[in-house]
Amino acid sequence: MAAKNVVCPSCGFQKNPPGSTRCGHCGAKIEALGKSARTKEEEEARRYQQDGISVQWMFIALAVQGVLTAAMVFGLPKIITAIDFEGGNGMIVCVPVWFVGGILVGMISPGRTFIEPMIAAFLVALPTTFLLVQSQTVRTLPTFLYVILSGIGVMFTLIGSYIGERIQMGPPPKAVD
Repeated sequence: MAAKNVVCPSCGFQKNPPGSTRCGHCGAKIEALGKSARTKEEEEARRYQQDGISVQWMFIALAVQGVLTAAMVFGLPKIITAIDFEGGNGMIVCVPVWFVGGILVGMISPGRTFIEPMIAAFLVALPTTFLLVQSQTVRTLPTFLYVILSGIGVMFTLIGSYIGERIQMGPPPKAVD
């Protein structure tokens, strides 16, 4: 007799092969049936919670954030010379770039990854902020505003990754009574 597919307790995906440890749709851990003593309400509450940090996805997020930042803030002005993102202008552009990077990583990751894009944005923000402070020829912003804008950009990355996860997972499964 063939084993039945495993239903994900988090998102309700029904086509996970027998013996799966992670959901093929949302990436949530699938605990052994019978060991889980959670109620339906507890499972629904855990739907958007991250189980842990994936080093692999942190490096992927770092690559995505690094490439987007380098392309938009440092590369685009080299191609289109009328654009100048030095100093404060570059920092203002970084916030939406990191937001979009968070959305992209949230949409492509196999599970719930909110923290990885935020850590990646923080790691990208450190040298970017330093370079933008050093590149300003006319002192338009004090250094502490660069730090504040970097923090805002990192927080927008967290929001973007959550939005990306919601787009990827789709609407919650409908309750069957």
